[in-house]
Amino acid sequence: MLARERFPHAVVLAGARGAGKYTLGLMLAQTMNCLNPPASDQGRTESLPDFCGQCANCRRIGDAADLEARFGEAVEARENLRETDKKETRIFVQTHPDVLVIPPDPPQMMIKVDQVRRVIETIYYRPAEGREKVYIFTDSAFMKEAANSLLKVLEEPPEFATIFLLTENAGELLPTIRSRSMVFTLGSLTVEEIERDLAEHRPEWKAAQRALAARLSEGALGRARGFDLAAYTAARADALTILKSALREGEHGELFKVTESYRPGAEGRDKTELLIRTLYSLLRDLMFIHSGAEEAILNMDVASELKRMAESADFEWITAASDRLAEVERGMRRNLLRSLSLDAFAAALEKG
Repeated sequence: MLARERFPHAVVLAGARGAGKYTLGLMLAQTMNCLNPPASDQGRTESLPDFCGQCANCRRIGDAADLEARFGEAVEARENLRETDKKETRIFVQTHPDVLVIPPDPPQMMIKVDQVRRVIETIYYRPAEGREKVYIFTDSAFMKEAANSLLKVLEEPPEFATIFLLTENAGELLPTIRSRSMVFTLGSLTVEEIERDLAEHRPEWKAAQRALAARLSEGALGRARGFDLAAYTAARADALTILKSALREGEHGELFKVTESYRPGAEGRDKTELLIRTLYSLLRDLMFIHSGAEEAILNMDVASELKRMAESADFEWITAASDRLAEVERGMRRNLLRSLSLDAFAAALEKG
């Protein structure tokens, strides 16, 4: 589409967390604005665009590749402002004058209307140093007014600007936004492909660790490379304790010892979110065991332990546990006491 100058003005890149949506968006921004595009050597009848990665435009756009670091810098810069200025300042990442990255604005972690207004204010000015202006929304969590404001731009976009909307699920975007965009879904890689990549990029991991990370990443290479094995195995140990406590009636001392460590605050929130994801993962594995699809188990390194648990956890119990876990997840958003919610989750599922 770039080669034929038929690239859409609005593109939705959908895919799992870590699938490479942001990386692809930046690569396309570099390709659109590269000062020394390499000639195609593929022997094709039509030369395909690419980027050199070395010119001033490529380097400056590439400086935004570490989104987490750039986002942290933007948040810190806002925190250093006067109190009155903080309220009026929104978070953006911009390492090149023609490429603006719009992440969710804390603390609500949603795209806000002032961020979209910034896009509207600047998008109709021609590029300063490149050929194309590029705007990358890194999340689909739009506040209602922000989403409605974005529609105005999508209806009449300038010919020299492209908007990328990144999302794990395109269905989270308004139908009116999707209808004005072209949607591309990034597919999953196989476990074997990810294991080969991890052997190169995470050589310090043992083969069993690479196999576990490859399965748990669910086809997303970026998630696999950045997988925190220590945090996951610690969360999984707690999750197994909670599920085992729920499967047997009796002493709860070990359960209370685990749940007491899930305290209020941002650190406690992140820890609880990881625990909930891990509980879902284990419940899904129990379902696979009952379905006779053991090859689909993600936590293969504890498969024998899961099989023993599956002797007591039937389909009805797994369904009830999933429903109860969804209630815990909703409670987290209402700031309910985390340790108490987890205790209640286990107690409600006890098998008499």
